[in-house]
Amino acid sequence: MSFAAYLTPFSEHPVLQERVLYVLERLPGEVQRDFLDDHRFRVTLDNYQPGQGWSFLMPAPGIGGNGSRCVVLRLKLADASEPFAWYVIAHEFAHAYLRNGGWGEITDIEEAADALAASWGFCRPERFA
Repeated sequence: MSFAAYLTPFSEHPVLQERVLYVLERLPGEVQRDFLDDHRFRVTLDNYQPGQGWSFLMPAPGIGGNGSRCVVLRLKLADASEPFAWYVIAHEFAHAYLRNGGWGEITDIEEAADALAASWGFCRPERFA
């Protein structure tokens, strides 16, 4: 599967680009297809600047899952340990896949994203638990 469009925002940040690709390639096929088949799914780099804030265009979520499914990642993930960066990226992808909702009986959206990311093999590293 081609994830090129999701990697473009990180072209000037090869370490983070590699980490995003690493996680994308290890997601289950149905998750990969869900992302690739939905024009609303995007991955971008946080462009926060102290004193100026940050900006990017993203449609507001709408009724029935209409709206953006944008994952915004911070550049500092390039400096974090690989397991922690992979976990954060997978956690954010889990939010997008779940459309910021629950998973099974888990209704808390953060717990749901953690549980789904763990089911994909990206558990929260021990020292960050």
